[in-house]
This record gives sequence, structure tokens and C-alpha cells, in this order.
Amino acid sequence: MRALTYQGTMKVSVEEVPDPVIQEPTDVVIRVTSTAICGSDLHLYDVLGPFLDKGDILGHEPMGIVEQVGSAVSRLQVGDRVVIPFVIACGHCHMCERGLTTQCETTQNRDTGTGADLYGYTELYGSIPGGQAEKLRVPFADFNAQKVGTELPDHRYLFLSDILPTAWQGVQYAELPDDGVLGVIGLGPVGQFAARIGRHLGHRVIAVDPVPERRAMAERHGIETLDLTDDVVDRLRELTDGRGPHGIVDAVGMEAHGNPGAAFAQFAAGLLPDALAKKAATTVGVDRLAALLLALDAVQRGGTVSLSGVYAGAADPVPFMTMFDKQLTLRMGQCNVHRWRDEILPLVEDPADPLGIDDLVTHRVPLDQAPEMYEIFKKKEDGCIKVVLVP
Repeated sequence: MRALTYQGTMKVSVEEVPDPVIQEPTDVVIRVTSTAICGSDLHLYDVLGPFLDKGDILGHEPMGIVEQVGSAVSRLQVGDRVVIPFVIACGHCHMCERGLTTQCETTQNRDTGTGADLYGYTELYGSIPGGQAEKLRVPFADFNAQKVGTELPDHRYLFLSDILPTAWQGVQYAELPDDGVLGVIGLGPVGQFAARIGRHLGHRVIAVDPVPERRAMAERHGIETLDLTDDVVDRLRELTDGRGPHGIVDAVGMEAHGNPGAAFAQFAAGLLPDALAKKAATTVGVDRLAALLLALDAVQRGGTVSLSGVYAGAADPVPFMTMFDKQLTLRMGQCNVHRWRDEILPLVEDPADPLGIDDLVTHRVPLDQAPEMYEIFKKKEDGCIKVVLVP
């Protein structure tokens, strides 16, 4: 089969690789019909390379058709259309039963001190082949592969794999009061959905992003937007009775605009030999914290900052004095997709499309164009907001 593979820092290519096969009786193998490039994939592209091997298959937002079924699988059969969450969980351990599937005790990576296995996401999370490929093996398929209908186009279901439940969890973690104002930092795919979910739940939403096309998309869905200017915190307070939003979702993460020193440190670490780079990343690594610091500054006293953007620094300087003084709550973590997907599915299938899912994909291209789309997405060129690859 053909798959997008990691070849080095800021270098990926589509290559011929062996087809996946059933390895455990609880597996299925799917033929991927759509798969997406996630903002988290960009972290692999230019920051987390030391934890990847040349030839690793990337991608964690796939859906497709079941082609092979393991002998212990009872809920799926060949021909079923399924969407695959990026988290690989067993469904029956202590953590899964609590809804914390990203902490699954069956697939948890204890040797690296990290959580559950993730598709296509480094040796830190199991080195599991990803979904930017023509086929994918799905472990614990009865729990992980969500069967969906056949009437709607792929993109209406595809985002159940990651960004839609990630945005949903981000808004839930923001702990807004009924009349609360939600702030959103970053209007990439997760930020777009977080803002729309906030509106759907009845909140006023104010979002910040430096890219005009992203602000324009959000505005089509009733979102107030602000450019990322030097006085953006003052402007957020002016729009909220001088206090700031009740809760803020940081949908950017560790590669925020600004922080040139941290950006250089990230890039330089990626050029070190892998052993040294891994040591640096897990002991003195830092993130670009502009989005987080903006959120902590702008949120009102007693409010909550919810982190949906990925952070990976082991030595990030965080302003605890400010956080303590403002009596803030900080919520974060990889999304527990399985916890939210049944709640979101009716909105996905609603003909009225209340979350505006039809208005997100800006680029739909063949898998072979994935390398150039990584560059376009990273540089935010050509109005790129969400890329769907068709194997």
C-alpha cells in the first residue's frame, strides 16, 4: 500500500509499505477512504522528529471501510463504514471505565511514562502505524472503530476521529457558567470547532487569530474575532466589562506565534543526534508559550483556561504567581474521544449541520499531495485551514 512516511525534520514522503494484517483476534483492518492532516502532525514535522524513525507512517484522523475482521470481533463485519478515534483504548480497564481513555491502562506506555497508544505519534505513544495511508490496522476494534451511516459524505463523520471531540472537551473543560463568555485562542480546525460549539451551547464567543481567512470563517458562524495585536488583552477586557472571558480555550499549543527563542531551541534540538535530542526534550525542552500566556493573562479572575493545543515542554516557565493570585483553574489533556463521541454524533448527522461541519475543509487532495500540503498547512498559505487526504 501507499502511505505518508516520516523521512526527517520537515521532510515527509509517500512510499510503498507493507499492507497491515490482523495481529490480534480483536483487530480489524480498514481501507481508508478519508484521512486528515492535524495541527498535531505539524509537531511531528518539525519538533518531535527525534522520537520518530525514518519510514514511520503518520496520521491519526482516519475513517474507512472494514476489509478484514479478527476472530474475536463481534460488533463489526466486512463492509461496515467506520471512523477511528486517534486514541487506542481497551474499553474495560479502570481508566477506560472512568471515561479517561487517553490513560488506558492496557495500552499505556509505561516505559516512556506516557498515556495510551496513539496512531502515528512517535515512540512516546507506542510507534503505532498511522492513518495517512491506504489501509490501517485497528486494535480493540469493537471499542475503537465507531460504525457510522452510509448516507452522509465522509467529512461529516471524519472529524469524530479527533478535532471535533477535542474541541468539545476543550469547551467542557472551560467550565463556563450559563451566561459565560468563551474566549478561543487560535482559529485552526480545533479552534474553529471550539468556537462553534461554544455558540451552539448558548455562549458568546470571542476568538483571537492573526490570519484573516481564519477569522472570516469563524465570523460566518457568529463568532466575534480579534486580530493578534499587541493590545489584544486590553481589547478582550474591553469587550467583557473589563474582566476578560469566563473561560478560554487555548487551541494553539506549543508552536504558537512569537517566542523566537523557544522556536530556535525547538528547531536546534531537532537537529541533534536522536539520543541527545530526546534527552533535551524530556529534561530541558521548552514550548512556545505565547498562546498559553495570553490565555492566562486575558481570562477573568476565578476563570478557567482549557488547553486543547498540545504542549510537550519539560521545563516550561509558567507564571504560577499570576495563576495563584487570579485563582485560576487549568484543565488539559489529550482528548478522551470515546467519552464524547456518542454525545456529538447526533449533531454530526443533523441535516441542519449546527456545528458547520460542511464549512471547514479548505483542501481535499489525493494522498500523493500530502507532502506539499504539510508545507502549505504549516505556513498557513492558500487560505489553508483543514486538509483532507483521499488515498
